[in-house]
Amino acid sequence: MDTFSHVPPGFRFHPTDEELVDYYLRKKVASKKIDLDVIKDVDLYKIEPWDLQEKCSIGMEEENDSWYFFSHKDKKYPTGTRTNRATVAGFWKATGRDKPIYTRSCLVGMRKTLVFYMGRAPNGQK
Repeated sequence: MDTFSHVPPGFRFHPTDEELVDYYLRKKVASKKIDLDVIKDVDLYKIEPWDLQEKCSIGMEEENDSWYFFSHKDKKYPTGTRTNRATVAGFWKATGRDKPIYTRSCLVGMRKTLVFYMGRAPNGQK
């Protein structure tokens, strides 16, 4: 267990999408303190997916089925809007439809699903 994952015994972190956006992300963006520091800052584009569990796990290893982290969106071009999702070993590709996240009937975010491919586009292996 690394130094980040010191949480009380029996602790389970299973927030809803609404809680992730409306509580944790909102506080993070506003630079406010989060009661329990359970979401780590990770540069998703400088780390390979097989290293995520080690960096983002909370509590005991056998209890980890989900990992949560904050990561900044990297732009492919300085003046463009396209996202750069390349890592050293491959790339992340968006898949499926984005899922809207609502708080009190107000759209507060979108959930995007990413799949990792080894190699370079368009010949990467899932």
